[in-house]
Amino acid sequence: MASPSSSAALWAAVPVVLAGFGWCFVADSVVPGPLVCLVVVSVVLALCWRWFRRRSGGTERRVCVLVLGDMGRSPRMQYHALSLSKHGYLVTFVGFSDTKPHRDVLDQDNIQIRSISEVKGVGGPKLLTYVTKTMVQFLQLLHVLLTMDLQDHILMQNPPGLPGMAVVWLVSVLRGSSFIIDWHNYGYTIMALSLGPSHPLVLLAKWYEHVFGSLSNNNLCVTEAMRDDLRTNWTIRATTLYDRPASVFRETPLDLQHQLFIRLAHTHPQFQEPGCEAAEPEKTLFTIQNRSDGVVSLRSGRPALLVSSTSWTEDEDFSILLRALQEYEGFIRGGASLPSVLCVITGKGPQKAHYQRTMEALHLDHVKICTPWLQAEDYPLLLGSADLGVCLHMSSSGLDLPMKVVDMFGCCLPVCAVSFQCLPELVKDGENGLIFRDSTELAAQLQSLLSDFPSPEGRLGSFRRNLRSSRGQCWEENWEQKVLPLLGAHTAHT
Repeated sequence: MASPSSSAALWAAVPVVLAGFGWCFVADSVVPGPLVCLVVVSVVLALCWRWFRRRSGGTERRVCVLVLGDMGRSPRMQYHALSLSKHGYLVTFVGFSDTKPHRDVLDQDNIQIRSISEVKGVGGPKLLTYVTKTMVQFLQLLHVLLTMDLQDHILMQNPPGLPGMAVVWLVSVLRGSSFIIDWHNYGYTIMALSLGPSHPLVLLAKWYEHVFGSLSNNNLCVTEAMRDDLRTNWTIRATTLYDRPASVFRETPLDLQHQLFIRLAHTHPQFQEPGCEAAEPEKTLFTIQNRSDGVVSLRSGRPALLVSSTSWTEDEDFSILLRALQEYEGFIRGGASLPSVLCVITGKGPQKAHYQRTMEALHLDHVKICTPWLQAEDYPLLLGSADLGVCLHMSSSGLDLPMKVVDMFGCCLPVCAVSFQCLPELVKDGENGLIFRDSTELAAQLQSLLSDFPSPEGRLGSFRRNLRSSRGQCWEENWEQKVLPLLGAHTAHT
C-alpha cells in the first residue's frame, strides 16, 4: 500500500500535471479558461485532502475495529476492541448491531459503538441483487469511515471482506491510516460451498481477496497453516494470533450453574425438574438447592449436558450430531448402561429452522435437544456448566480453527470435534478431546466418554484434568506480544 507521504505527493502532482496539459491546449489564449478550471479543481482537491486528513483532539491513538457482520457474534473482534481500549486507544467499533456486544465492551468508555445496517439489493435475479447490495454497502461504509475522526489504524475482519477490503484500502490511502486485516478464513472458500469452486463469482472473489489483501500494511491470522498459505500462494506475510479464551470463560461455580438453569427453565422446559410443569427456584434437572442453608449440589442420576454452538451455516453439518444422538439412543435401548443426555445447541443462523424441523421429527426417549439463544453473559456460564462440548465446524478452507472450541477449552470442557486439516493445532486427540469423521464415530465416542458418567475418574474426567493443567497464555498476554508491536510500528502521519 502507498505510504501516507507518497499518497500526498500523488494527490499534489495530479492537479499540476492536469494544469500543464491545460496550458498546452490553450497556450495562445489570453485568459486560459480551462486552466482556471483546473486551478479551481486543484484548490478543491487540496481542501478535500486537508479534510480527509483532519485530526480531532490532536491524538493519533485511535483505532477503528471493523466487522461487516454482527458485532455481538464476533468474539475475536470484541477482544481486539477491549485490548486496544485497555492500552489507551480510543476505539470505534463498527458493525451490525443485531446482537449486543458483551457487557465489558459496552461498559468501556474508550469504545464507541458505530452501528451500520445490513443493506439489501434490488429485487430480481440473484446476481443483480448481490451486485447492488455490494455497491450500496460500499457507499455506506465509505461514508462511515470518511466521516469519523481520523483513525491511526483500521483493523478489519475477513471474511466478510467484500466490499470492506476495498473501502478500507481506499480510506487508508486518503486518510493515511494503517490497514490491518485479521484473516479468520477465506471468503471465496465459504462462497464456494454453495456455488462451487469454479463459479465465476467465486473466482472473482478469490482475485479480489488476493489483490486487496496484498495492499494491507499488516496482517493477522488464526493458524500457522493459514500463515503459510498466505505467504506461499499470495505472498502476504501475516502474524499468527491464536484465539485464546477471554477471562469470562472458566468453570462455573455450582451456585451460578443453578441460577443459569433456573433462568433457562423458564423458557425451555427441558431444564425443569422431571414431573414439574413450571420452573421451581430450588430444583432444576441438574441441580438442587438446600432450602435451609442455600447450598447447591448436583443431582444424582442427572443427565449429561452436551453443548454445541453454531451460526447454522453450510460449513457445519448438524445432521452428523443428530444421527449420532439417534445411535446413542439405540445403545441405551439395547441395554447399555449410559446416562440420558440433554443436548443444548446455541446460536442463530439461516439453517436453524431447517434443523429444528428435523429435530422435532425425532422420537427420542433418553435424549432431549433444545436450541436457545443466550445472552452474551450466559454463554460462558453454560460452557462452564457442561460435561462435553461438540464441534461440527468444518473449515471451508481447512485453515481456520473454531473459536467455540477455544472458549470450551477455557472452561476446561472436553470436546469432540469433526476432523479437518489443521484441527490438530488445537484439539489433541486423546488428550483434551477426540476427533471424529462421521456420525458413527461420534456416537461411539459419546458412548465411550459417558460410560463412567458422572464419575470424575473416567476418560472424560481425564481430559478435563489435562485441560486444567495445560492452560496456556490468556488472550491479553498473547495479544500484547503479537498485536501491540504492529500498532507501534506504524510511523506517524505527515
